[in-house]
Amino acid sequence: MTDKPFLTDVKTLRERARKHIEDGAVTEGYTANRENVINILNEALATEIVCTLRYKSHYFRADGIKANVAAKEFLEHADQEQQHADWLAERIVQLGGKPNFSPEGLLSRSHAEFVEGNTLREMILEDLVAERIAIDSYREIARYLGDQDPTSRRIIEEILAQEEEHAEDMAGLLKDLPSDA
Repeated sequence: MTDKPFLTDVKTLRERARKHIEDGAVTEGYTANRENVINILNEALATEIVCTLRYKSHYFRADGIKANVAAKEFLEHADQEQQHADWLAERIVQLGGKPNFSPEGLLSRSHAEFVEGNTLREMILEDLVAERIAIDSYREIARYLGDQDPTSRRIIEEILAQEEEHAEDMAGLLKDLPSDA
């Protein structure tokens, strides 16, 4: 430990808070490249939208003897992916950016693909692949953000934890599924 004070003196904090007040939550202490972070978060937003749509498609198309259990998982995951998209959009706005919800170019912005699959097994496999892509992608994003943007990092880490749960759910469904399903 050094003798350096833990916190900037209150007078300095108050003065800094009044500067660039139009920037809202982004203060002088924000050290990340805001434009880069907004672009990264918009790619994650596209990924979550694509995953929401794929899970919804699988929910409605699931068929077969094991389809009921899988369909419930698909719907639950679709709802959670939509929540992730909402968190990302909210953070983009906090950073002064514009969330990109445009369907044009959605797949090119997304890290995950939209592969429907024809059978229940193929659907689950595609969802598992997409979750594994998201896991690696979000882990890299969290590492990139580091201490420069702890709020965005925390959001990405929260999403990452749920994506890991989703991957486990899909792996479990796959394990319990007959090979001809």
